Amino acid sequence: MEDYLQGCRVALQESRPIHVVLGNEACDLDSMVSALALAFYLAKTTEAEEVFVPVLNIKRSELPLRGDNVFFLQKTHIPESLLIFRDEIDLHALQQAGQLTLILVDHHVLPKSDAALEEAVAEVLDHRPIDQKHCPPCHVSVELVGSCATLVAERILQGAPEILDRQTAALLHGAIILDCVNMDPKIGKATLKDNQYVENLEALFPNLPKRNDIFDSLQKAKFDVSGLTTEQMLRKDQKTISRQGTKVAISAIYMDLEVCGVLERSHSPSLKLTPAPSIHPNLQTYLQGNTQVSRKKLLPLLQEALSAYFDSTNIPSGQPETEGVSREQVDKELDRAGNSLIPGLSQDEEEPPLPPTPMNSLVDECPLDQGLPKFSAEVIFEKCSQISLSESTTASRSKK
Repeated sequence: MEDYLQGCRVALQESRPIHVVLGNEACDLDSMVSALALAFYLAKTTEAEEVFVPVLNIKRSELPLRGDNVFFLQKTHIPESLLIFRDEIDLHALQQAGQLTLILVDHHVLPKSDAALEEAVAEVLDHRPIDQKHCPPCHVSVELVGSCATLVAERILQGAPEILDRQTAALLHGAIILDCVNMDPKIGKATLKDNQYVENLEALFPNLPKRNDIFDSLQKAKFDVSGLTTEQMLRKDQKTISRQGTKVAISAIYMDLEVCGVLERSHSPSLKLTPAPSIHPNLQTYLQGNTQVSRKKLLPLLQEALSAYFDSTNIPSGQPETEGVSREQVDKELDRAGNSLIPGLSQDEEEPPLPPTPMNSLVDECPLDQGLPKFSAEVIFEKCSQISLSESTTASRSKK
């Protein structure tokens, strides 16, 4: 597989007709693996010197949003640099030049933005019900199984089992297990064919990972957001609808947002927070009464709180929620983190705290309690002139 993918990148530099195996726009694990494995099979079994290239139907920058894809590529020792993404190949230009043939895998309806590519579609391999109104007029192979990777495995094992190596088998094996929820009969997603080809792959390669191990690790990676930016977290599982030019996006965040409670309960440093109105129901804002606590003092508190949260929770297989850890335990850990910081933790403050206002020992109140004295520009200029004149007089007396 790795040598084959290296050859694909080289082929893109040449001006020649290309067969593109294109996965769906979600680019989930099943879609990615199906595109890679089917293109590999077609390249190995076609006698003519035709070029078959798998294309992941997302931008390269969006791959980190698919944590299970990233994890599985690393697990199977496939470098991300060898993959070809949608923003790295101009399918429309190839179509206009008459050099494109498309094979759709794990989908059979092109979006409106790709409507011009429909003429180039030569084959479809999918595992979902056909949309007769939008299905391309070509050879369509559809079977309602749990994973499209099952259909790819079937084609390989029936057509040319000798080309199947362990790396490709591991990709197919993991994709089927994840999509069929570890072949759990209670879930009911795995069909007889899904089970059959998982067993066939395991018989051919007995050293494939155990089903439970690969499912648990992929499921955990799928919901892991620890390395993502805020924008990436919002885009990770984003669903979008569009009506009359207006788009509405819905995102899911796979973690409990406990940090607010840490800030509210913090005593060291004490922020003296007062809830402030917010136009967004899920966005909490505060007025900070203790303005001496700068961002640099606040960051260690948040870092400790997040560390305590992740140390105290587990992401179990099949669901992103915490399990085996009560809310009271999490709150206790967050409290411990929030109160473990000592005052003055940050010694290199960009904004040094203001000194307390001195009290006059001869009066009962601070002279500044009534506010700062009012100065006009003329008064300040006059004071400066007097100081300069005084310094000049002092200097001349010293010379004498």
